[in-house]
Amino acid sequence: MTLAPLLTVPLAALLSAGLIVLLKPLLQRYALARPNARSSHRVPTPQGGGIAIIAAALITAAVLAVPTGIALGGVELPVLALSVIALAVVGAVDDIRPLSASLRLVIQAGAVAAVVLTVEGRLLPDAPLWLERSFAILAGLWFVNLVNFMDGLDWMTLAEFGPPTAFLFALGLAGRYAPEPTLVAGALLGGLLGFAPFNRPVARLFMGDVGSLPIGLIVAWLLFRLAGQGGLEGGLAAALILPLYPIADATLTLLWRLRRGEAVWQAHRSHYYQVATVNGFSVRETVGWVFALQVALAALAGVTLLWPSRAVTLVCLVLAAGLVGWLLRRFATPRAASA
Repeated sequence: MTLAPLLTVPLAALLSAGLIVLLKPLLQRYALARPNARSSHRVPTPQGGGIAIIAAALITAAVLAVPTGIALGGVELPVLALSVIALAVVGAVDDIRPLSASLRLVIQAGAVAAVVLTVEGRLLPDAPLWLERSFAILAGLWFVNLVNFMDGLDWMTLAEFGPPTAFLFALGLAGRYAPEPTLVAGALLGGLLGFAPFNRPVARLFMGDVGSLPIGLIVAWLLFRLAGQGGLEGGLAAALILPLYPIADATLTLLWRLRRGEAVWQAHRSHYYQVATVNGFSVRETVGWVFALQVALAALAGVTLLWPSRAVTLVCLVLAAGLVGWLLRRFATPRAASA
């Protein structure tokens, strides 16, 4: 193994932290998030730190692509990069001057479709390609938005996607994941780690839509590439297990809001992780539980890949669902009642 892959995470982390230091005065002036009834913060706080995360990830991946042995003749990585940049631009504008929900959705759908239509691998080889790609576009569009919805507490996005990206990067270093997504996973992990000191509770900087939307697209692409490695036991189960907590929290919250007749496109504070802070959990406790769960889910995903049998896969899926359900129930229960 060359030294280049091992430089991915530290290089991206240093770039991310350095860019934040440079950009923070501008963000403080032009991208200040003021508290409102749906906010988790109490004082005006600059947002837009995601600019540094995404820029660091893209720059690191571009610089290290050739040294890590990745050929640049294909269209998949350039399309991914352009789509990520498009979502970052939309998010940056929306952070400063909110855009209409319909315009955001159209641009997001275009970015997701571009990535899905150029990605390598198949999710469901026995299904018609048009059906698989249509499903993937809808799933990707929901995933981009749910990552945005789940970025509502300090360190939350790091807790949710730090363990999965670390797992995928380690998987690639072990030769069990393609070089392209391995590099991207390491670059994104480094970008998140560089942002972490500025976002620790109580945060001095928020990520903003400029970070959460493109992070959702990148992670969706990473999971698609993992799922395409060969059926349920070859990667699909692992790709389902890794993001199970944010998917469950966001999806169940959406269903409950639809059932109550609420306007689901409006901001709110009814996600399970947000309810947890009302029910007596501190921000650090909440993100700590999510981080611990994500580590456990990464371990279960690893088991499905190390012992690729139908029985082991089903057991891991059941255990993953049980762990996620347990934490959601714990967050939804007032602390005094759960003690």
